[in-house]
Amino acid sequence: MERVTRVLVVDDSAYVRKTIKQILSRSPSLEVIATARGGDEGLELVRELRPDVVTADLIMPDMDGAEFTRRVMEEQPVPVVIVSIASESSERVLAALDAGAIDFVQKPTALATEKVFEMSEELISKVTAAAHAPIGRTRTVASAPARSRSSAVAVARGLVDIVVIGISTGGPQALKLLIPRLAADLPVPVAVVLHMPVGYTELFARRLDEISTLSVREAAEGDEVRPGVVLIAPAGRHLTFRKAPDRRVLAHLDLRPLDASHRPSADVLFHSASEVYGERVLGIVMTGMGSDGREGSAWIKAAGGTVLTESEESCVVYGMPRSVVEAGLSDGTVPLDAMADAIQERL
Repeated sequence: MERVTRVLVVDDSAYVRKTIKQILSRSPSLEVIATARGGDEGLELVRELRPDVVTADLIMPDMDGAEFTRRVMEEQPVPVVIVSIASESSERVLAALDAGAIDFVQKPTALATEKVFEMSEELISKVTAAAHAPIGRTRTVASAPARSRSSAVAVARGLVDIVVIGISTGGPQALKLLIPRLAADLPVPVAVVLHMPVGYTELFARRLDEISTLSVREAAEGDEVRPGVVLIAPAGRHLTFRKAPDRRVLAHLDLRPLDASHRPSADVLFHSASEVYGERVLGIVMTGMGSDGREGSAWIKAAGGTVLTESEESCVVYGMPRSVVEAGLSDGTVPLDAMADAIQERL
């Protein structure tokens, strides 16, 4: 019999508390054991009830979601999923992720209307995933010391012209560890698909740029794809590549394909990279729910390229990498704290 996940809901809106409880009750594996009107009450209930997962509002009268998450991680580590409205500061959302939140879900409206139920599927899936995430993993990952470790795979070196990364749940924390560890003189470009809602990727890219020796920015139409630059696909648009008449490779942004499971999609990015760079592609599939990156990895492998997956031990959610491994498409698994070395060994 499947174990039931006990959830605590923290939100200052009575309507939202009631709605989230109704949404989560649709899953037989989730049970809302209590609700709290703010961070202080939420902390008391975390200590008393020891829930498996907590959902927390971002803006509350006594403390915001980031501070609440910090307190939870310090006092009684529990997976936290932030639930915020789109108009709330993306800075606060990123601060909550830095504090150790597993993921976040956007409320479709700040109003007490039936529209709130539009987040049902996403909320259920992310709370379910959070229940299986190692407690405190995101904070541990963010502060993990660098370790020298030999490559998991013997692959010919110097045969890579681009590194493409697909990542989702736990991604902001993992990228904050990985990208700053890549050398300033990295001889190839890096392109990243990170599953985030619209309005967050530009700010995240700027913050990542501040702590990295590489240049990191949200990709724009026509950007030259060049060594030492990390391009992060903007939320809501696919990132692909096209060759200019002068043979430079440029970034192209598009809403198509419309039937992709995510936009941006790692599958779309990887497929495009394999078409433009052929066998000289290194694909990296990291922590995240679902299977985005599996189909794209097949394209990379078919073209003669290489695919590495993050090992289960360091993933917040071992979904995307697992799908690649189980499809027989991974050339090797590498823990997060060794991923920068594994990449650079192939360049």
